[in-house]
Amino acid sequence: MRYNEIVAITGLSGLYQLISTKSDGAIVKNLDDNTTKFVAARSHNVTPLDSIEVFTNTDNVRLFDVFQSFKSNEASLEGITGKSDNKTISTAFAKLFPDYDKDRVYVSDMKKMIKWYAILKKLDLLNVPEEKEDEAHENPTA
Repeated sequence: MRYNEIVAITGLSGLYQLISTKSDGAIVKNLDDNTTKFVAARSHNVTPLDSIEVFTNTDNVRLFDVFQSFKSNEASLEGITGKSDNKTISTAFAKLFPDYDKDRVYVSDMKKMIKWYAILKKLDLLNVPEEKEDEAHENPTA
């Protein structure tokens, strides 16, 4: 499984692997319990993680880059889960990713990112994204 196959689905918690798309929805696999299901396009939006950006005080930052910041400041995540209280979450998030826009990134967003980070870490999917690896293969040095 690759990072660019992972999606978030509105109305459903957790992360999913995109298996296949259809005209009326998508077939996905839950990364927590490995169950496969069909999600209807009229009821849910399927969003790839590699298309999500986080608001900062300057330019928006890709979610993967936020996760890399989490990874390098992982000591600040000790004991923090998506179920921690709001003050604890916002304090930890400020240490993990200090550049975020405090007016446009809500605690609910922070909780999601912390939960998603834990899932990706457990599945060892926090390595270099595929497009960077593909670029290295396309441009070999002489």
